[in-house]
Amino acid sequence: MADGILPAKRQGDGNGMYGAATASDLGPQDTRLQRVNGSARIRFTGAGGRTRLADLYQQGSAKIRLPKVYDGADTAVLINTAGGLTGGDALTYDVAVDDATHAIVTSQTAERAYRSNSGSAKVTTSLKVGDDATLEWLPQETILFDRSSLSRSISADLAPEGRLLLLETLVLGRRAMRETVEKVWFRDRWRIRRGGKLVFADDIRFDGDPGKFLGGQAATGGDRTIATFLDCTTDAEDRLSLARSCLEASRNHAIHAAASAWNGLLTVRFVSDDSRILRNTLVSFLTDYRSADLPRVWHC
Repeated sequence: MADGILPAKRQGDGNGMYGAATASDLGPQDTRLQRVNGSARIRFTGAGGRTRLADLYQQGSAKIRLPKVYDGADTAVLINTAGGLTGGDALTYDVAVDDATHAIVTSQTAERAYRSNSGSAKVTTSLKVGDDATLEWLPQETILFDRSSLSRSISADLAPEGRLLLLETLVLGRRAMRETVEKVWFRDRWRIRRGGKLVFADDIRFDGDPGKFLGGQAATGGDRTIATFLDCTTDAEDRLSLARSCLEASRNHAIHAAASAWNGLLTVRFVSDDSRILRNTLVSFLTDYRSADLPRVWHC
């Protein structure tokens, strides 16, 4: 079909001929771009000594699937059916685990932030953990493509005896795919409270050429794959030696990583120039540290 030409319109020209309809013939056109606007909510509760689904809501492109798990914690898999994010898109996730429950939330695949023509994509996550409960937030990586723009926030409210394990991985261009990122805008904001008191805050902002703002030794030394793992529990400091031994067992020459613990928190930072190597390292580290396999989607 020729540019600017729509299917033929039944209107004669006076000589028995029929012309083609143009866009102007059809009146005003809606030129707004379609945007993602999705939200999903899930809550687990305890009943009879088991974890059970208590609430599930999904709207728009934000979906949740619950695969059958026979030998581990109940697992929820997040899916963005839009296939990625760009400027103006918005996703919201709310996850809660009631007292004495254990659940894992992961994602079907990597989230992708594509080039934005205007505005930023926005992803907002709220987590709530009850007493004697454990929530493992273990999504797969977020990939930032050239000229993408993404604002992300994670807020968590923990009961005094609740435990949160949280992982986020950021990839600025995959080396194996020969992707280059020359300009990007990204903001990440984490706020974790225990018993209403702020116990962890972390903010990251990228604006411009990653080769410049990640090049220094105080940043990543030029590496463009970054992961942060957080264990927030009252006895997290007792696991520091475990975390370091797991790092040693999974260490690769292409990975730089370190663990520290204080005031009921343990955190591990990873950086690498190869997203595949870092992913393999994370699988090994998380399996050993948690003494449990990762959800099956991590191995697809």
